Amino acid sequence: MEINLHNKQFKSLSNSENGQVSDATVFHYRQEGAIIWAQYAGGAILKGFLLGTKINNDLHFNYQHLNDKMVLMTGKCDTKIEKNETGKILLQETWVWTSGDFSQGHSTLIEIS
Repeated sequence: MEINLHNKQFKSLSNSENGQVSDATVFHYRQEGAIIWAQYAGGAILKGFLLGTKINNDLHFNYQHLNDKMVLMTGKCDTKIEKNETGKILLQETWVWTSGDFSQGHSTLIEIS
């Protein structure tokens, strides 16, 4: 079943140590057909944006945010959309920084509304 992300909000369940997203970061997703975008902020992130595509239940996007040290960070991410046992949407993300140290990581986001 294809899952629509329009007007869904998410927060972090887990993140790699080299990531900047925390459980205080909230993502607000929008979707128009295969186009997805989101705004996010909270914790160490002052303001962030992502833009990409959704094909079936896979997301591919680029992201950028300004952190609390006033450093602009950029990256790209591939995400698998799943549902947990309670029906909440999970985003299983594999990402890589395209700035800073160019390291990689994994994070899991969960739907909060």
